Amino acid sequence: MLVLKVIFWISGLMIIYPYVGYIVLLWTISLFVSKINRESTALVLPKVTLLISAYNEEFVIKDKILNSLSLDYPKDLIEIVVVSDGSDDGTGSIVEQYEDQGVMLRHFEGRIGKTACLNKAVVLSKGEIVVFSDANSNYDKDAIKNLVRHFCDQKIGFVTGTTKYVTNSDENAIESVGLYSRIEKFTKMLESRIGSCVGADGAIFAVRKSLYQPLKDYDINDFVIPLSVVKQNHRGILESSAFCIEKTASDIRGEFSRQIRITNRTIRAIFNNASLLNPFCCGFFSLELLSHKVCKFLVPFFMLIMFFTNMMLISQGSLYVAVFIAQICFYLIAIINHSLHFLPVLSKLASASYTFTTVNLAILLGWVQYLKGETYTTWSPGQRGDIIQ
Repeated sequence: MLVLKVIFWISGLMIIYPYVGYIVLLWTISLFVSKINRESTALVLPKVTLLISAYNEEFVIKDKILNSLSLDYPKDLIEIVVVSDGSDDGTGSIVEQYEDQGVMLRHFEGRIGKTACLNKAVVLSKGEIVVFSDANSNYDKDAIKNLVRHFCDQKIGFVTGTTKYVTNSDENAIESVGLYSRIEKFTKMLESRIGSCVGADGAIFAVRKSLYQPLKDYDINDFVIPLSVVKQNHRGILESSAFCIEKTASDIRGEFSRQIRITNRTIRAIFNNASLLNPFCCGFFSLELLSHKVCKFLVPFFMLIMFFTNMMLISQGSLYVAVFIAQICFYLIAIINHSLHFLPVLSKLASASYTFTTVNLAILLGWVQYLKGETYTTWSPGQRGDIIQ
């Protein structure tokens, strides 16, 4: 029974560590170490290329173009490029209507995938800094300035912003960010203070063109590009004042499937960049990557281990009985989440349990797909939400 108890408690700690323990560790270190220069401002604004990934985005691409043209950045210093991955709707014709305003269309036939398109588009870009965006992500007018101001520090290789969400019914009402998203943002903020944040927001992040290395078609660009930058001895940071706005996802099943694919691709990226887990080569970043991604992706396994060892330890005292009952209640609340909305207090608990359980179920299924050898190179347009961000 001693072995079971040890496994049980270690599993519990490993579930808590990526979400709480790691943040406490980062916060403690940040009290003594800080690499952020809050006054950093480029004396000369760099030439920027804004790459907008699109596949059959005829319903949103006009708004995105108008949003891009309204950004507060010198017109002669920003190149706006819509990168179309074999779109066969009206996306291309809409973009061409704005050619006289400097908007460029790069259409690649054959549905080769977002990453393959970006490989081709980055090479052709004229900007010193390349900003990656999605067709359904509208930028705050100062977003580009807030991203690029950090590149006056030559050690900064990439800067990521954040995404805020609005309801479909009211485009003026920004939804409150879920607990999971707040944890993720706070974690990246602390990582930025100490060294380099792990990963970027695919809808809004910038990288030095000179540091961009061609990706494999199945690579997830907003994770692999930052890893590549770190490999080249540069840092990446979060700039929370640089943000974009998206409408929340209405298709929960579609969002869940998207998260499974993201997990699959992220796991593959971690294995392909396993050298970054070596502290003798990568220093503190190896701990960041291990804690932020690897440990978090192992949580669903520890949840299963904890549940079944707890079941076998029920006879060992009231503490184990209480913990087992708590686990049962937690999962039951997640299952009946929607029926608890009429109870204000319990609805928050239901939302938290539902999000946590759903996130880890998606991670678990992502592992299954990875072990089966499934890969993804293409994507379909769709709204995202902060349910599993």
